[in-house]
Amino acid sequence: MSKVVGLKIGTALLALWGVASLIFFLFTVLPGDPAQMMLDQNEDSKQLEVIKAKFGFDLPISTQYFNYINDLLPISIHSKNPTDFGFYDQEVYGGLILVEMTHWSIVVKAPYFRTSYQKRGKPITEIIKETLPNTALLALSSMSIAVLLGISLGIVATLNKNNWIDRFLQLFSTLGMSIPSFFSAILFSWFFGYVLYDFTGLNMTGSLYELDDLGEGLQLQWKNLILPSFVLGIRPLAVIIQLLRSNLLEVLSEDYIRTAYAKGLSRYKVILKHALKNSLNPVITAISGWFASLLAGSIFVEYIFGWKGLGKEIVEALNQLDIPVVMGAVLTIAFFFIIINIVVDLIYAYLDPRIKTL
Repeated sequence: MSKVVGLKIGTALLALWGVASLIFFLFTVLPGDPAQMMLDQNEDSKQLEVIKAKFGFDLPISTQYFNYINDLLPISIHSKNPTDFGFYDQEVYGGLILVEMTHWSIVVKAPYFRTSYQKRGKPITEIIKETLPNTALLALSSMSIAVLLGISLGIVATLNKNNWIDRFLQLFSTLGMSIPSFFSAILFSWFFGYVLYDFTGLNMTGSLYELDDLGEGLQLQWKNLILPSFVLGIRPLAVIIQLLRSNLLEVLSEDYIRTAYAKGLSRYKVILKHALKNSLNPVITAISGWFASLLAGSIFVEYIFGWKGLGKEIVEALNQLDIPVVMGAVLTIAFFFIIINIVVDLIYAYLDPRIKTL
């Protein structure tokens, strides 16, 4: 058991290191100078040198990479010289000094994502705390819609195999999987938020909290969650319908299902009490993958609907070359993706005792 736990933790840490390394080198070699972006039209050579020294842009790539990984590690090494980049400032890094040496200190701390280049040095952790809940709420509501409707419609398609209801649901699934989310977002926003506004009362754009009419405070606007949730939920909904239908039909041909029918159970009870549970493993796989993907895939949907989440923040950061925001957001998404996969292993064990997990 301990070996399996160690292997899973080791694999997760290795995956996070790989993601951190990939995005570091990817954005380091991108065209454009973040220092010039920060100075905008007020650029001069002296200010440029100061900015590069402050953020470590003038250091070799290998040194920048070491400093970046060092900031992310929970146990890190920092210089005691205030003029060095990466000097340990407790107000910045937090944490506690574990070991103190002549020129270096070993510190235990939370991962440090640094600060925004554009938002006056605002810590990335604060930006993530402000935007991640909105993205998580959007992803959770989208997946809830997809799961509830997908399982229900998958059962309906199975019960009506090869008739017009089944064919309609298969057509809907095919269209749902083939239409890009950004196109659906534009279509839904225009049709339900503009053409049918008098009937729906839904806005074309808007976030969870909006300024009131007087501009003096924030109001909770749950209706702004409806359109982006349905748009993000269309593709996983289509996948769940197809997967559940095909797996239910396969399970219904098993011998133990025939035995259940022979005992006098109705088709409704056979599906719900026997066939459905054994058909859910591939569906759980799809749900886990799609839920993690929704955290990343919500980028363009959030931007189109004006939903103030992590995805919209990434788009704005890319436009401004605010690299720390992009890096912090991607690492956060990767972390949750790994956690979701571990949780799915536990769900597998519950649904199918033959699968061994932790």
